[in-house]
Amino acid sequence: MSDVKCNVIIDSCCDLPREVVDVPGVELLQFPFMIDGEEHFDDMFENMPARDFYNRMRKGADVSTAQIPMPVITEAFERAIASGVPTVYFGFTSGLSGTFGTIELIRDQLVDAHPGAELYVVDTHLASIAEGLLVYEAIRQRAKGLTASELVAWANEARFYVNELFTLDELEWLRKGGRIPSSVAFAGSKLDVKPMLDISLEGKLSLSGVARGRKKGIRQLAEFYRRHALELGVGTHIVIGNADCPKDVERLKDELVKIDDTVLFLESSIGPVIGSHVGPGMLAIAFMGQDAREDLSVSDRIAKKVRNAH
Repeated sequence: MSDVKCNVIIDSCCDLPREVVDVPGVELLQFPFMIDGEEHFDDMFENMPARDFYNRMRKGADVSTAQIPMPVITEAFERAIASGVPTVYFGFTSGLSGTFGTIELIRDQLVDAHPGAELYVVDTHLASIAEGLLVYEAIRQRAKGLTASELVAWANEARFYVNELFTLDELEWLRKGGRIPSSVAFAGSKLDVKPMLDISLEGKLSLSGVARGRKKGIRQLAEFYRRHALELGVGTHIVIGNADCPKDVERLKDELVKIDDTVLFLESSIGPVIGSHVGPGMLAIAFMGQDAREDLSVSDRIAKKVRNAH
């Protein structure tokens, strides 16, 4: 670790295994969540096993989430400044939470009060294991000696190469969160339609398609890797996240190995904050692959150029 030139702060919505992020110089901020009126903090299932959390959801528990408290953010940033070590915070997408706006406000106030402090914040525009993959690779780049400013520049470009897709077991949880109309959720349940979703370039939830049944959904996840991997047969790291559906993880791995038997798997449980909105049965895949900007339609590319020009 002698080449490390900066520290990193991350949040629990990255949904990585705790042992992956539990390394020196990496601090975890925990999002709060409520379950049946009791407040908990997302500690990556250290104190509440994933099976227990999702079983409570299956039994009808009332779950909700909130932003990271301002004092928690402030104290973490003050520690970072006091350490004298340049620090980068990687945040859950601003497209799905107001937390990052609060993060920026606190950072600006502290940097104004401590001129010269190197405290950077990065809106990953990603969520769950997609955010996790960017964090995982950022920690690796940090270990290779990137400075804080270099790591920020790296992340702002690398995020476009994070390819992710996920499917849900049912639409009811999205309905409860106001993401889809009740009529769509009802029709989906009757037709056994499984939504296929991703995160847009703006960091928002995006419906990319549907699958007729769970098995076809799993095959679509594997086919997504085939279409978007930069090069098969080179030992690509694939993060697989699941909301208490381990058998489906094995089925997905089998499908992926048929496509590329050199892939390296990093398995993770979808945490309680993301899980509160997607419900039991979410199955997700993320890997570094094709530039997501290349998938823009002609109309979107024109709009992007107009925005950049202004």
